[in-house]
Amino acid sequence: MTAALLSSLTDGAAADRPDALSFAGRTLSREDLLGAAGAVAHRISGAECVAVRATATAETAAAVVGGLLAGVPVVPLPPDAGPVERRHILRDSGAELVLGGESGQAGQDGEAGEDGDTGVASVPVDLRERADHPERTVDPDRPALILYTSGTTGAPKGVLIPHDAIAACLDGLADVWQWTAEDTLVHGLPLFHVHGLVLGVLGALRTGCRLVHTGRPTPEAYASAGGSLYFGVPTVWSRVVRDPGAARRLAGARLLVSGSAALPAPVFRELEALTGQRPVERYGMTETLITVAARADGERVPGRVGVPLPGTRTRLAAVEDGGGIGELEVSGPTLFSGYLGRPEETARAHTADGWFRTGDIAALDPDGTHRIVGRASTDLIKSGGYRIGAGEVENALLDHPAVAEAAVVGLPHDDLGQEIVAYVVADGVTEQALIDFVAGQLSVHKRPRRVRFLEALPRNAMGKPQKKLLEGM
Repeated sequence: MTAALLSSLTDGAAADRPDALSFAGRTLSREDLLGAAGAVAHRISGAECVAVRATATAETAAAVVGGLLAGVPVVPLPPDAGPVERRHILRDSGAELVLGGESGQAGQDGEAGEDGDTGVASVPVDLRERADHPERTVDPDRPALILYTSGTTGAPKGVLIPHDAIAACLDGLADVWQWTAEDTLVHGLPLFHVHGLVLGVLGALRTGCRLVHTGRPTPEAYASAGGSLYFGVPTVWSRVVRDPGAARRLAGARLLVSGSAALPAPVFRELEALTGQRPVERYGMTETLITVAARADGERVPGRVGVPLPGTRTRLAAVEDGGGIGELEVSGPTLFSGYLGRPEETARAHTADGWFRTGDIAALDPDGTHRIVGRASTDLIKSGGYRIGAGEVENALLDHPAVAEAAVVGLPHDDLGQEIVAYVVADGVTEQALIDFVAGQLSVHKRPRRVRFLEALPRNAMGKPQKKLLEGM
């Protein structure tokens, strides 16, 4: 329920301060945010669904909180979405309004305008407006957020995220990371994903901690923020370790958290060397929020994403000899309630007994710690009767001092079924040297059979290698 999800904000449970929230240097108090969000909530009351142009600004925070207070599902729109993607999301979700439109999209003097060529009304968000937040009970069947997938297997799908799932995720992370109102959270992540919006904004509001959004996640911005808790994706941490001076200034932080993709083992070790602490990794998806995380008081090992959050269960499907890995399936309170308007796809995403099929290939260590070794569609390689996770081979390659980037795929092979092929960005090393290096690090059957050298790996907006493009190179 909304009241429970935002209790720290609406009940005044967290101590307020003038700079409780900061977005690219622009500050406001929780009272200011609640007043502006209350005005948004009254304006959109009765709407079936609203979209929010999710720029990295305080207006986005006020718009999302306003939707939660009003009990109206919120659809975060990527601010750089092209017209085709934008039209699809607005039409598929049925959003009646777009909040916080670009300059020139809204009408004059705060009047509603129109959002580009979509025909959806665009309503500005004014942080100077004030209204008491509505006291209402939210229909438990209505989602809090509708988050759209990246569309890698077709048109983006709307993922229905319940209020209670968000609360369970944030409370679970507060437990495993010892996350409290005494923390200062720092990040510079986009506000249309789980990482930046749910964890990075709603997490701060729920725990009552101070939030500093740096605008852009540069090493200098992170180093200057003075936080105790930092969120970043591997690209951010890779840039941080390439700026040793900035990295050393993070030594006073309590936790450095990495997520959204696998953190390369060399970056993990460089962060430890420069800051004196090992980063915390975690695992989740849009459909599951965060389900597995390394504990603040537990062991942190490169490539290990931790143990299930309280109330979450995991299991591996189709584990066979010759690998000990399988597709990760998840059950628990953080899961989505379905894909919007796609009951058949919702059913296909679940097992007969109701567990969600993540599509990720994982291994479980004896102590219950999880290792994610790739996607079932691209990263599970079946070679010579063995099941091999591409991520494990990639980490081994990245341990070589000459290798800057690495991506591994399985390509058809007449004898082996699939052969392991590595695409690397590297200087001063031969193909055979890298093959031998991996064979010395891992089991011999996990070595690449071929290595192809590139100037750069093709990557998507989140920094993940686009392996389908590699297969044609």
